[in-house]
Amino acid sequence: MLEQFIQWLLNGLLDLGYPGIVLLMAMESSVLPVPAELVMPPAGYWVAKGEMDAALAIASGVLGGVVGSLVNYGLALWLGRGFVRRFGKYFLVTEKSLDRTERYFAAHGEISVLVGRMLPVVRHLISIPAGIARMPLRRFIGYTGLGAFAWCSILVAIGYLLGRNEGVLRQAAVQHYVSRALLIVLPILALSVGVYALRQRRRAPSGD
Repeated sequence: MLEQFIQWLLNGLLDLGYPGIVLLMAMESSVLPVPAELVMPPAGYWVAKGEMDAALAIASGVLGGVVGSLVNYGLALWLGRGFVRRFGKYFLVTEKSLDRTERYFAAHGEISVLVGRMLPVVRHLISIPAGIARMPLRRFIGYTGLGAFAWCSILVAIGYLLGRNEGVLRQAAVQHYVSRALLIVLPILALSVGVYALRQRRRAPSGD
C-alpha cells in the first residue's frame, strides 16, 4: 500500500508541483496526517532528475508544515481550556495536568515545538498543547518553521541521494534511510535538550 502511494506521489508530484507539496505537507501537520516521509523524498527524487528546485521544494514543505500546524494551533486556541476541562476526563487529562502543561509551555515552549517538529507522530500533535497554552504566535511560527526546515531538508536529501544513486524510489529504501537519519538526529536532539536544560538551570535563581 505504501509502495503504491509512493509511486503515485512520484508520478503525480510533478503535476501537483510546489502547491501540491504545500497541500500535502499541510495535511501532514494537521488533523489529517500524511507522513512527510512519503511526501518530501519524492520531491528530492525529482530534484536529482533536474525536474524540481531543491530550495523551492524545501520552502514549499516548510510552508505547508507551518500552515497545517497553525490549523491545530488555532483549533486548540479556539477550543481552549474550557473544552479540555469539560471533556479531558474522557481522555485521562485532568485540570492539574493542564495547569502543568500551560506552565511548562510558558517556560519551555520554544524547545518543545522545535524538537517536536523533528519527531514522528509528535510533530502532528505538538501544536495542540502550544495552542492551549497560548504560546505567542510569532514564536510558534518561528520554531515550527525552523524544525520543519530541518526535517524537510533531510527528507529531500534522502530522495535526492536515492534518485542519483539508485534511480528508483522505493518505500523500503526510503524507510531505511529515514531510520538511519533518525539515528543521527535523535542524539543531536537529546544533546540540544540537555544543553538547553543546563542553561535553564544556570539561569534559575539559586533560592538562597
